[in-house]
Amino acid sequence: MLDATIDSSLHTLKPNLSIGLISYYHISIGTSPQMIQGRFRYFQEVLSFELQEKEFTDYEGIQVWRDTFKQLGISASRYRPSHEAIYRRIKKGAFLDSANSAIDLNNLFSIEYQIPIGLYDTAHIEGPIQFKMGEASESYEALNGRHFSAEGKLVSVDQQDAFGSPIVDSTRTAVNEQTTNAVQILYLNPTQQAQESQKLLERASQMFTQVHGGEAEVKIIPDFSQKV
Repeated sequence: MLDATIDSSLHTLKPNLSIGLISYYHISIGTSPQMIQGRFRYFQEVLSFELQEKEFTDYEGIQVWRDTFKQLGISASRYRPSHEAIYRRIKKGAFLDSANSAIDLNNLFSIEYQIPIGLYDTAHIEGPIQFKMGEASESYEALNGRHFSAEGKLVSVDQQDAFGSPIVDSTRTAVNEQTTNAVQILYLNPTQQAQESQKLLERASQMFTQVHGGEAEVKIIPDFSQKV
């Protein structure tokens, strides 16, 4: 598994911030099985129906990450956490189409677990990962077709540059059907107990490898269970 750390300045701003990582090895990505496509569509339809009656802030995972952005000095109205952006699309009836098996599952997990989740091709990640507040010199071409400035935002960086965030990810590390090794980054609910977060990672990794084969390794940083 890739080494990963959270910059100390982040924990000064948000002491209970924790991030889950799932490393996948020898996977095979392709068209989503009908079972996944059906479940993906079903979750979106159910959520669309719920959102006719509910506000976004009625969902704990959305409110918690809005609060987290505020604590980190990120405008949650200008920059939406990625899972909230999905919820907003669904409320408008703009359902997500099937992309491939990996992206579909990643989006499904984000909807179900109410957290931002990114999936990255480790062949395009150089060296250890650090989670930090971005600097003016850090930026990337994003999956939404825009240039994303990392300044003042929570980002994941490698030895080359920033490549991901709970807002939008980069094209440089995007997964596709040629990807065989990947890392999934889960921005966990800071109010969730460590045992629940561990179970969430295990459930997600088991479903992912059932669809894609290969092996998975999970880790949460920091490991609060080791602190006394």
